[in-house]
Amino acid sequence: MAIPVMEIAWDAKGSFRLRPNRFLGIVDITGPKKDKGKAVKVHVHDPGRLKELLYPGNQVLLKKATNPNRKTAWDIIAASYENEWILVHSSYHSDIAQWVIKNKTVSPFGKIKNIELEVKFGESRLDFLLTRKNGKKIWVEVKGCTLAVDGVALFPDAPTKRGARHLQHLIEAKEKGAESAIVILVFRPDAKCFAPHAETDPEFSRTFYSALDAKVEVHPIKFLYRDGIVNYIEKIPVCDIY
Repeated sequence: MAIPVMEIAWDAKGSFRLRPNRFLGIVDITGPKKDKGKAVKVHVHDPGRLKELLYPGNQVLLKKATNPNRKTAWDIIAASYENEWILVHSSYHSDIAQWVIKNKTVSPFGKIKNIELEVKFGESRLDFLLTRKNGKKIWVEVKGCTLAVDGVALFPDAPTKRGARHLQHLIEAKEKGAESAIVILVFRPDAKCFAPHAETDPEFSRTFYSALDAKVEVHPIKFLYRDGIVNYIEKIPVCDIY
């Protein structure tokens, strides 16, 4: 059963035209009527390739930016895929992950006394440092996944040295006596299990399986964005393919 997580409203629909660089897209607005026909610059808040989502002619949902001084007046919120909307705005990942951590029914971590965000670990910052009531620490990194092939959710969809480095930090945290985990926010409703995308990033894939061997927890969790609401669907397993 779907559980509502958060509302992410959108202001206009559009037809994607092109992506001049990682963070910039050009979209032709198709509605509502007052903006219809405009070609606008939009911010792409996801460094992934998103080739199966952001291609000429595909439908997208846009949200008007609140900062009047921004270079782009719109954000892409979601893109169409097989009659569903796939969330592609990664700035919401932290809020969604916090909902998971705090929800007693859904959380894989049990009762948590304290949540710290963006905590420094070595030369990086990890998304969360959780503290249990007994004082035990849990380092948590969050990744968003928008790619799936034949029911397999895949991350990353572009090479990410940063992603592999974060996994290595989770291994180090485990070796030092803390708990550590990676939470994969899967936004593809057709996904049945999760695997690292070895073809795209062999180093990330190798580090991922090293993390599994080191007993770093891996929690792939599936969500659906529909009617402006992000919904929790279910936890899915790591694919048994290695």
